[in-house]
This record gives sequence, structure tokens and C-alpha cells, in this order.
Amino acid sequence: MKLALIRERKNPPDRRVVLSPIVCKRLMQLYPDLTIKVESSQDRIFSDKDYQDMGIEVTNNIADCDVFVGVKEVPVDDLIPNKKYFFFSHTIKKQKHNQKLLKAILDKNISLYDHETITDAKGVRLVAFGKYAGIVGAYNAIRAYGLKHQHFKLPKAETLHDKQMLITAMQKISFTPFKIVLTGTGRVGNGAKEMLDAIPLKEVSVDDFLTVSFNEAVYVQIDVLDYAKRKDGQTKDIFDFFNNFKDYENNFERFAQVADLFIAGHFYADGSPMLVTNEIIQNPAFSISVIADISCDVGGPIASTIKASTIANPIYGYSKKTLSEVDYLLNEAIAVMAVDNLPCELPKDASEGFAAMFSKHVIPSFFNGDVDGILQRALIASEGKLTQKFKYLQNFVDGN
Repeated sequence: MKLALIRERKNPPDRRVVLSPIVCKRLMQLYPDLTIKVESSQDRIFSDKDYQDMGIEVTNNIADCDVFVGVKEVPVDDLIPNKKYFFFSHTIKKQKHNQKLLKAILDKNISLYDHETITDAKGVRLVAFGKYAGIVGAYNAIRAYGLKHQHFKLPKAETLHDKQMLITAMQKISFTPFKIVLTGTGRVGNGAKEMLDAIPLKEVSVDDFLTVSFNEAVYVQIDVLDYAKRKDGQTKDIFDFFNNFKDYENNFERFAQVADLFIAGHFYADGSPMLVTNEIIQNPAFSISVIADISCDVGGPIASTIKASTIANPIYGYSKKTLSEVDYLLNEAIAVMAVDNLPCELPKDASEGFAAMFSKHVIPSFFNGDVDGILQRALIASEGKLTQKFKYLQNFVDGN
């Protein structure tokens, strides 16, 4: 099998890669029938020479390869017919801007495997950048808090080389007492927690967070049953929430009235309870001054997330009076950090982590007959048609 590590062509270019140089070398040693070519690129975090030093061919001619692996969407005109592609297609939720992409994939008889659909038999994702979104998101949250209150200044994450440099920068800060509420216990939430623990900040219980005043900076990590409750008053387990989330309502306001900084690292499904509504924001008891929405669901559970921000300009303000965008330094403003491509600020660590997962869970499936069904579950399109699991996208492809 010939695999091509393709150049990222979206603008601005993504510096992350699916396979690092050392992982490419190890895979070719482990699988003698595997050949890896790297398409030359000026942008990725690992240089062409980094790959060449590992004995990996770097070239502009990858047309003879069978499998093409990248991070972001491939522009329609650059798709090579009759090939297998792996990338984040951003199509499975019927994202309007990629309708033409999915149609082109079908028209060009391409087999599409989406990183987001690579799961185990229980539907748990096996490859993701979520941990690194949490790591950078927590750093950006602390940075935004310092800028909002003019207490301290941290350098932008993109100017630092790796996670340890982010931690070192935060450890130099003398924090005044404040409270952080962190939602989510998955990859994103736990990535954020890792950074808060590294500062280190004191973790406290839900009850203490809600009722105790501290003379130091503290945080609490909460899950869905802490910030949502059943409308009928019953107490059930977390699986009930996932199966019946429309039976739940918001229970986050109690945190919004004692927290100073909110780091949102939870998963949100359409129809789940809101967390921070405009009504909650306009309550005089609302105490949050900075919201770091790592999940960045525009129009989702946090009313102040009215748009995605950028790495270049990561913070904007949301007025508690007018409920519109303002300068984040104004007293009436919540400072909102809602960068939607946070792992791009830590490209080396994110790439190495992703490469470890992809090489462990995906590459073996090409050589063991896909015994665990990983490739089969991840396949969105094949032979010019949507696979059975993704037939629901046909109307989307047709423009309906």
C-alpha cells in the first residue's frame, strides 16, 4: 500500500500533520508492504528535511499513491479521482459550506474516511485533537482573564513551542483569588484540567465552590449532571441524560453567580439545555467576567458565543447590557475567547499525539483485514455512493 501525507491547502494553512516523521519511519519498519510519501510543504510544523532525515520520500508527485491522509478539507479541484482519502470533511452534520465537497467526492468516485467517524464498536472516537484544544483553551482562558482585568500578560500560545512552555509561562504568575468553573470530563475538559493542575490551582468540590469564599485561585470541574437537571425533578444517571437530554433543563446559573472565569469544554448536542442564556447574563447576580468557549458552538448553549474568534484576535467582548459585541475591556463586557481551531496553536504536540492514535488504531486495519471494523465504520462514501450509515446525507448532497 502506498500512503501519501498530503499538503494542507486551506487558507490560512494548518501546520498540523496526521503522521510525524518518526511515526512514518516506525510504520514502514513495522509494515514492509507500506510505502509512505510526503507531499512537499512549506507550512507544516515538521519540515521536508525532518521527513527526509528519517528516510521518507518527499515529493510533489503523489498521484501513484492509494491512500491520501490530511487534516483539513481538501479543495475540490485538488481531489484525485478513484483514491482513498482521510481528513476532517466537516460534512456529517450537513455543514452547508462543504456540500460541494461531498458532492465532488461522490462524483470523483473517492472513498472518504472522516477522522471524526473513526470509532470503536461502541462509537467512542479513536483519533482526535480534543485534548490539545483543551490544553490551549485553558491557557487562552487564563491569558484572557489577565488581559480583561489587567492583572498580568501572558504571551500568545502560538508564540510558544510546546505544552511545557505554556505551563512554565503560567507558573510565573502570582494569582489573586478567583474561581474557575470548567465543564466537561472528556478529552477537551480533561486537557484543560491538566493545565489547571499544572499551574497548580486548587481543585475544590461542587458544594465548596458554590458556598465557600477562598483566599486563593480555585477551580471546579463539573459534568452534565451538575449543570443540567431533569425537568421532572428525578435524579438519574449520566446515561439517562445522553439518551433523553431533551428531558433536562439548565442548572448552571448557580455556578454563574459565584464563578469569575468559565471554561467550556463540554460536548453539546442540538437540543441540549442552554448553559448561559441572555437572561442569566442580565441577572445582576451574574459574576462571570471571562468565558473561554473551547467547544465554540456558535448559536449553541452559551449566548455570548456570537461568533468564532481567531488566533490573531482571540478575544472579543459581549455586552451584558445590549447583548451585542463590544470592546472586551469595557466594564459591561464579558471577555469571550472562542477560537475554533485551538490545536493549531500547539501544532507539534497536537501532531505527535494524533500520529500516535492514528498509527495505533487506523494503520493496522489496512493489514489485518479490518478485523475490528474501524475502516468500515469510518467510511462515508465509496464507489460514488454514500455508505448505508451515511445515507441521511443524500438530500444534503442533492442540495435539499
